[in-house]
Amino acid sequence: MALFKDSIRSYPGRKEDPSLERNFRGHKDAVTSVDFSANRKQLVSGSMDACLMIWHMKPHMRAYRFVGHKDAVMCVNFSPSGHLVASGSRDKTVRIWVPNLKGESTVFRAHTGTVRSVHFSSDGQSLVTASDDKTLKVWTVHRQKFLFSFTQHINWVRCAKFSPDGRLIVSASDDKTVKLWDKTSRECVHSFCEHGGFVNYVDFHPSGTCIAAAGTDNTVKLWDIRTNRLLQHYQLHSAVVNALSFHPSGNYLITASNDSTLKILDLMEGRLLYTLHGHLGPATCVAFSRSGELFASGGTDEQVMVWKSNFDVTDYEDPLKTQRFASSSKSDAKILPEMDFSEVSLGMKSQDSFRNSQAEAVTIPATVTNTLEHIVSQLDVLTQ
Repeated sequence: MALFKDSIRSYPGRKEDPSLERNFRGHKDAVTSVDFSANRKQLVSGSMDACLMIWHMKPHMRAYRFVGHKDAVMCVNFSPSGHLVASGSRDKTVRIWVPNLKGESTVFRAHTGTVRSVHFSSDGQSLVTASDDKTLKVWTVHRQKFLFSFTQHINWVRCAKFSPDGRLIVSASDDKTVKLWDKTSRECVHSFCEHGGFVNYVDFHPSGTCIAAAGTDNTVKLWDIRTNRLLQHYQLHSAVVNALSFHPSGNYLITASNDSTLKILDLMEGRLLYTLHGHLGPATCVAFSRSGELFASGGTDEQVMVWKSNFDVTDYEDPLKTQRFASSSKSDAKILPEMDFSEVSLGMKSQDSFRNSQAEAVTIPATVTNTLEHIVSQLDVLTQ
């Protein structure tokens, strides 16, 4: 495992570098999805080996292997209470599991194609699923009843997520669009069409005001859904971006890519903080725990890795900051600063050259210094 620190300045809210805490082995094929329980005591993973694994965060406790799907498990998600786990499979079904030793499950005959995404609403009452049959479907969890479908995508739907308040659903598709849906009216509110390739993954910012999407064009894009404006655009990976996860503070985003790396972005500064090299092959999935203290990743190397994020917890317990993010007024639409790092591959400089530029700027008149410091701060996101 190697870790590269991509920024050269220290920031408040970061105590030390992320560190690898646990390395779980048990799957017999690529890991496709990971998710933490709310109390952080369990971690679930799905795999192409058609099994789910429930890993215990306490040392020396044996993992549970759940067998039931007849083909690859493409997605997993813990319910907000942690009492249930949903999984979707290439066998076209969705299963709801009780994450204990017995591993009992019930089956939703959900779709006519591979189920690629499952996600519980924040109240745990609803489930949204997405499939290669080009649809999203919404279900009641406890009565296990199908409610309705969204059918406007014209290619496979890779991912679907509820907004934090449960009123909206966002979906990502191989038709190169990200669509925003109103759960009550059952209408498509907006389509974001800026991706140059298939869109693999999408999720809501914890504030509910922004969404982030990852694509096969190697990019990560963030939109403000109140103004439908593209806020930030990152092209920091050298291959397809498979998954992403927001830190609960909303200040950080982590991504997983076929280039085998995880990258942690500081969204408030608009910069790359860390590149983590742990997986031997593509990193397929990544997820922060509900508290943000940990994150987990999975890869084609059949490994599940648990990392300690080492962010300062007080950084996102500031009530003033929470109030800012909760605001829905248009004047606050740029809570996340607008950034475009699509040109990142055009010029690579070493971190030493950044330091030299900063050192030389000290002897230059103040007006030029300010300009140079701004340029240097933009260059900090580039990795060697």
